[in-house]
Amino acid sequence: MTSTALLTTAGPRIKTQLPGPNARRVLEADARLISPSYTRSYPLVVKRGRGVMVEDVDGNEFLDFSAGIAVVSTGHCHPEVVAAIQKQGGELIHMSGTDFYYESMTTLAERLSKVAPMKGPHRFYYGNSGTEAIEAALKLARYHTKRQGIIAFYGAFHGRTMGALSLTASKPQQRRRFAPLLPGVTHVPYPNVYRRPEGSDARQYAMDCARFIEEKLFKTTLPAEEVAAIFVEAIQGEGGYVVAPTEFMQELRRICDQHGILLVVDEVQSGSGRTGKWWSVQHTGVEPDIITVAKGIASGMPLGVTITRAEIMDWVPGSHASTFGGNPVSIAAALATMNVLEREAIANAGEVGDYMMRRMKSWAEKHPLVGDVRGRGLMIGVEITRDKKAKTPASDLRDKIVESTFERGVLFLGAGESSVRLSPPLIVSKEQADIAMNVLEECIALAAK
Repeated sequence: MTSTALLTTAGPRIKTQLPGPNARRVLEADARLISPSYTRSYPLVVKRGRGVMVEDVDGNEFLDFSAGIAVVSTGHCHPEVVAAIQKQGGELIHMSGTDFYYESMTTLAERLSKVAPMKGPHRFYYGNSGTEAIEAALKLARYHTKRQGIIAFYGAFHGRTMGALSLTASKPQQRRRFAPLLPGVTHVPYPNVYRRPEGSDARQYAMDCARFIEEKLFKTTLPAEEVAAIFVEAIQGEGGYVVAPTEFMQELRRICDQHGILLVVDEVQSGSGRTGKWWSVQHTGVEPDIITVAKGIASGMPLGVTITRAEIMDWVPGSHASTFGGNPVSIAAALATMNVLEREAIANAGEVGDYMMRRMKSWAEKHPLVGDVRGRGLMIGVEITRDKKAKTPASDLRDKIVESTFERGVLFLGAGESSVRLSPPLIVSKEQADIAMNVLEECIALAAK
C-alpha cells in the first residue's frame, strides 16, 4: 500500500488473522530478546503510520485512538514535521546543548514562553522525556526552596526513574521491589468525583481533598515550612483520565501561596493542545509555578521540557544537565509541531472532543458496564464497572473490550484500574471519531453479554 492510500483511509481494514504471520515472527523474537518489563496490551507490530492510521507488518490497517500514548499530536508522520526532521538531520544532529549553544533552543523557548500558562518571564530546561522533565522539576524545587518535602497524589503517574517513581502512585507493580525510593515524598487523596463517598457533594468533596493537606498533613506529620512543592496532574493520565475539579486546583494554588510552596503541574500527557487549550491547567484559571512537558510537543521525537517562572530556575552551572536534551532534530520537530497545533490541531481537539463527549455522555445510562465518561478535548476516559451502584471496577472486562476493539481494527489503551482511554491524534476527523466510537460501543455491549 502506498503512503498516499494510507493517508486517505478513513477506517480500519483487517486482512489477516491477528496477529498475522509476520507479526508472529516478530513477537517470537521479542519474547527472546526484549525486556519483559514492557506492557503490551495486544499484539500490534507496527510498520508505518500516516495521519490517524497505522499499518502493521502484515498490511492490516488500524485507526489509532492511542496516538502512541498521546504522543503523535499532529498524527503519524505529519508532512511538515517530517520535512523539519529531514532538513535538520542534514545540517546538524548533535553537539550537546549543555556544553555548547544551539540557536534553536532559544527559538523554541521563545515560542513556548508565549503560550506558557503562567506569567513570564520564563526559563526552560530541556531533557528527553516526561520523566526527565519531572526529575528536573523535582530537583529544581528542592534547590530553589531549600526545602525537602514533596507532596504528590494517589493515582498519579509521573514516570519511572527513581525520583519520578517516588511521586508515582498509580499501580503497585510500578514500585514493587524498587524500594527504598526517594525520601520526603508524601501522597494525599486526589479528587475522583465519580468515586466520591456516596451522598457527598462533589464540590465539597473536591475542596476536602485539597484541604486535607492543611487540615491533616500540616497539623500532624509534615511541617508546611519544609514542603518544597506539590506535584499534580490537572487530569490524571495513567490514573484513569480523572479530571481535577477547578475548585480543587484553585485551593491548591491558595495553599501553595500561603505557605511558600511551588505548584508543579504535570502536563506531559494532558498538555500540548490535547484538551483544546495549550495546557489542561488553563481550564481551571490556575497559574502554576512550574510545568512539565513532553509527549505531544514534538510529535514523537524525544523531547521533555521543564518550564518555570524565571526567578525559580536559579541553580548554577553543573546543578543539572542532559547530554541529549534539546537535541536539534527534536527541537525542529517541536517547532513544526507547534505550527500545526496553533494553526488547526488545538481547535480541532476542542471541536471533535466536544462532539465525542456529546455522544458518549449518554453511555453511562445506556450501557450497564459504563459507570462514567469524563475528560476534556481529546482526552476522554470511559470507566468500566461491574456493578453500577457499587461502582465496582472491572479491569478484566476493560481489558477484554480493548482487545476486542483491536481485533476490529481500532486501537485504544486502558488507563487506571478500569478505564478505557481515548487519546487520538489531534487532527482526527469527526468521521474517524464516529468509526472509533461505533466500534468501542459495540465492544462494550458485547462484553456485557
